Amino acid sequence: MLTRTVPARGRFLRAIRPLTALMIPLALSACASLPPHEKPDPRDSWERTNRAIYIFNVKVDHAVLRPTARTYVRVVPKGARTAVSNFLSNAKYPTTIVNDFLQGQFRYGVSDTTRLVVNTLFGLGGLFDVATPSGLDRHSADFGQTLGRWGVHSGPYVMLPVLGPSTVRDSVGLLADTYTTPYTYLSSLYARYGVWGVDVLDIRASLLPNDRYIDAAYDPYAFLRNAWLQRREYQVHPEKAEEEMPPDLDSDTGDAPPSH
Repeated sequence: MLTRTVPARGRFLRAIRPLTALMIPLALSACASLPPHEKPDPRDSWERTNRAIYIFNVKVDHAVLRPTARTYVRVVPKGARTAVSNFLSNAKYPTTIVNDFLQGQFRYGVSDTTRLVVNTLFGLGGLFDVATPSGLDRHSADFGQTLGRWGVHSGPYVMLPVLGPSTVRDSVGLLADTYTTPYTYLSSLYARYGVWGVDVLDIRASLLPNDRYIDAAYDPYAFLRNAWLQRREYQVHPEKAEEEMPPDLDSDTGDAPPSH
């Protein structure tokens, strides 16, 4: 469910990244009405609607995605799952490269282009990550992030059906990113949605160890929203977020959050 290397002070955000990079929100329960005594969050103007969509997403996840991901992890060897993740990451990497250049990060753009070529040619189409050991770090950038760098306000928080947490700005960016994702152009509809389905499964499987954090939250919806918005703010304005970052927390899960 691919990141840019950051210093050790980014460990806190690395710890929450797996919780907030969800395509499918996870929780035991949520309610469409505001919890008692909770003040409305000004960032979440459509909270009642968002909570209703969240309930739907949770039911889809618990009925289909979570058990499927658990079966996938149990049946498929770790090496094979890693190869699938590498391949999908490589296939989506043009999005990062395009947005590197759109953000004026030409050094990252050249490095990421080289990384894509190296992994495609020498990593058997991206199944193996041979670029990272060669010193070409994995980065991440998207059009929602680019819009934020250009000064576009995020707008209200949005819970998208099935896709999960977003904002108005990032929803537009998500649509734009489909045009820089190569498998969007597969002529076969079955192949296109097949790759997309495997991508969703791969992301969901990577998040299984973190289910317990959201499940244990008093208000899983608010926990996910706040963590996701914090992560997104760091991605768009890392220099600002680092100034307000709490002390480092060690974590054994997830990668460092993307940053330019």
